[in-house]
Amino acid sequence: MKGLTVRWSLTDAPDGVEQELASYVEGTSHAKFTGMAGLRFKTWRMRAAEWFEGCYVFATDEARAEFQATFTAGAAEAPGSKIVGSAPVLIEECDIVAVAEGWDGFAAAARY
Repeated sequence: MKGLTVRWSLTDAPDGVEQELASYVEGTSHAKFTGMAGLRFKTWRMRAAEWFEGCYVFATDEARAEFQATFTAGAAEAPGSKIVGSAPVLIEECDIVAVAEGWDGFAAAARY
């Protein structure tokens, strides 16, 4: 499986940006990626006042490459960039070595 990480710095972001990002994921972004062809799953991660990122896992190299090219071309205008006030500081592809599902199972949700 093929991965992609997109990270924004929150060190100079406006106050309250974490809540705005979480609301955007819940109200818009989660639905956009749910059921997306070529995508196995996406997670959104954040450390308050430090960083916000999307972690994508794609079924194929082609699916990742297509998404990465399209995203990179418009990264500065992406919704996350507009909310944070700057473009991503990292767009990095990777290989997914393994995925394990724990005893309590996988729980997909628009917000935790």
